[in-house]
Amino acid sequence: MRNHRDKQLDRTPDARDGLTRIERVVLWQIAELQKERGGRDVPTAMLYGRVVEHVDISVDELQRTLQRLGTLRTK
Repeated sequence: MRNHRDKQLDRTPDARDGLTRIERVVLWQIAELQKERGGRDVPTAMLYGRVVEHVDISVDELQRTLQRLGTLRTK
């Protein structure tokens, strides 16, 4: 189980590029899932299942992260 300090580090921007560990995991898993799916869009529920294996994140926080990264499509 991760402690409070580790969870805060997941949300701290890296000085090199401003990405947090959570954002890196999200982008990495999007790329991996797109490869597996032949370039097709990745369902958010599928992405959440993969991301939560690596970082402690809620569905709402994933949605906010995707919005911040600009990966959500608006209709």
